[in-house]
Formats: sequence, C-alpha cells, structure tokens
Amino acid sequence: MLSEKTIQTIKSTVPVLEVHGTAITKKFYELLFANHPELLNIFNHANQKQGKQQTALANAVYAAAQHIDKLEAILPVVKQIAHKHRSLGVRAEHYPIVGEHLLAAIQEVLGKAANAEILRAWGEAYNVIADVFISVEADMYKQSQEQYGGWAEFRPFRVARKVKESDVITSFYLVPQDGGAIAAFKPGQYISVNIQIPDDPHTHIRQYSLSDASGKPYYRISVKREDSIQGHPAGKVSVFLHEQVKEGDVLAISAPAGDFTLEQQDAKPVVLISGGVGLTPMISMLNTLAKTDSSRPVTFIHAAQHGDMHAMREHVEELALEHPQLSVYWCYAKPTDRDRVLNSFHKEGLIDFPWLTSVVGTKESSFYFCGPIPFMKAVNEILKEWGVRETNIHYEFFGPASTL
Repeated sequence: MLSEKTIQTIKSTVPVLEVHGTAITKKFYELLFANHPELLNIFNHANQKQGKQQTALANAVYAAAQHIDKLEAILPVVKQIAHKHRSLGVRAEHYPIVGEHLLAAIQEVLGKAANAEILRAWGEAYNVIADVFISVEADMYKQSQEQYGGWAEFRPFRVARKVKESDVITSFYLVPQDGGAIAAFKPGQYISVNIQIPDDPHTHIRQYSLSDASGKPYYRISVKREDSIQGHPAGKVSVFLHEQVKEGDVLAISAPAGDFTLEQQDAKPVVLISGGVGLTPMISMLNTLAKTDSSRPVTFIHAAQHGDMHAMREHVEELALEHPQLSVYWCYAKPTDRDRVLNSFHKEGLIDFPWLTSVVGTKESSFYFCGPIPFMKAVNEILKEWGVRETNIHYEFFGPASTL
C-alpha cells in the first residue's frame, strides 16, 4: 500500500503530466531503445514513428496519477493492456527495465522540478502498479497455457488457405503445424502474429482480430493491406503478408487474447457496426450469433468506400437469408458506377444520426463498433446523442488504446 504522503505527492504531479506527459513518454522510449534495442522486437515500430504509443502511455501514466488513491478504478484498463502484453510476450523481468527508464525520462524532461521526493514517490508508485500488471499477466499466461489446446507465447501455424476478400483485404486460414488442438476464443478477440522479414534486423509483432467463430479447426485473420498514403509509410507487416506469405508457409502466433468480446448471455438486441477492416471482429461476433442464438435480433451495418473494398459481403447476405432475425445494411462513402447500377448499397455517404436511428429498432440494444478512429468517434457521438446507455456501448481500437 502507498503512504498518504506518496499519494499526495503523485497527485501533485497531475497538472505537470497533463502538460509534459507525451514529452516524458517520448524521451522514455528514446532511452529505453537506446539501452535495450532488443525490445524493438516487441514494440510496433510504426506506432512509435506516428507517436501513437507515446500518447497511449502518456494517457496511462496520467490516469494512474489521477487514480493513485483508488487503483481499482483503472483495473479494466490494466486488464486490457495486460491482454496485449500477454499476446506480445511481455514478461515480469521487463518491468524493472521500464521503471528505471521512466523515472530517468521524468527527471530529464522536468529537470529540477522533479525533485528527490517526486522521484521517490513515482518509483514507489510504479512498483505497486507494476506488481498489479505482473500478477494479472501471470494469471493470463497460466490460463492461456493450461486451457485445452492452449500454449504460452508463440506457436507455429501453417497457412492452409489464403483468400482474397476484396481489393484490400485478404484472409489467412491458420492451422497448427504440430496437428494438435487449438484454444477456443471469445468472439472479438485477436491473435498476435510474430513476423521475421528477410534482411530486417528485428522481428515484428502485430495483432489481428479473429474473423470467424470459435470451434473451427483453424484460426482465420483477415488483413488489410496498408499502402503508403498521405505521408504515412506502408504497413511493413501487412504488405509482407499480402505479397510474400503464401499457402504452406509457417507463421508464429500467440494464443487468442483481448477483452473486446460479445456478451453472449445478454438478451438485448445486438447492433454490430463496422468501418473498413473493422468488420473482422464483427464477423466473428456475427458468425457466433448465427451459430448459437437463432432468436436474438441482430442488426449488421458495414461502411466501406465502395463495393470493391467491401469484404465478406456475400457471406453476410447469405446469413441474412438463413436467419430472419438478422438485418443487414451497407453504407458506401464513394459508391462506384457499378454499385449504383446494381443498387448494392443502402446509404451513400457517411453514417449519420437520422439514418442510423431509422434502421436500428431500439436504442435499448447492445452496440459494438470498430473501424478507423474518425469513424468510431462519429458512431460514438451518434449513440451518445441518441441517449444510449454507456454500459451498452462497446468498441475496440486497432493499435494503442485511445479515447473517443
């Protein structure tokens, strides 16, 4: 337990963290990778370059300082991050290294303002928070390894099939190289893929949502090829998977992880809303609902640029024919002439309040959504404006956690 003096000292730094938090975390990563370049095998380099990881860590540190006297308030966030850590292979021995460099970054950025008392308090607080993470993650590793078909860290899987779903999305069907059983998963969870690209000194780990229901003899991921656009470099791993990985190749993957999952015991109608490749966890949820619950009303809404970029459309429409309780809607921002001739979409442009509330039967539904951050912000604002209860709103970020 932290002393009252330590708690008050930490709380006194909240205004400073609000101003300098990202500068501290930027310096932290610079120091960390300079002294421990081996950790570049764990971290996403693209998120580092774009500043996403620095911002996410700054938000986490800020939240910890705000709630240092009631750390149970941030336990849901701890569990969310712990899922990521377990899927990446983060271990207890990494935490002292992180703590050392975080304190060094605080001292370097704040200078004389980071006096001995503040550094002592943050050192003490970090150890308490690290112990929580270590304990939660140890339980997750144990559960992952001991479950039927489970394993710890990474296991080799063979690409049994590679299927092009749209102009930009390709699915990979993965089966265990050892021929053994594979762990069940909850709809909405993801796996980490550990890639060694030829002539690259570092391995690269990426998380991809599982895009099918559990209980199959394979895991399926559906990957969007991230090409260079508007100054952002191409996605190194996604391009490698699309261009270089072929059927028969072997990939190292983690056991399923993640806390963005369908509440299957919930009896309320469910609304699944996706944008772009954000449809992957939604397809997993939809396939699970179609397999296990024939009575629960489901509304499936997918937004894409146009029909050529719309993955798995035929599959979803076939499910709608088989399940009368499933309603399906397509929203195209820039439909092609072919889309117009075929009358293949329900709304042109972006999802908005009048349209969404008209196609969803009731705001007393459970809403799940995923996609690009601007898309998710727009959906979240609509649901808030409609008066949907916060407990009925569920969403997932691809990449470091952010806020809507």
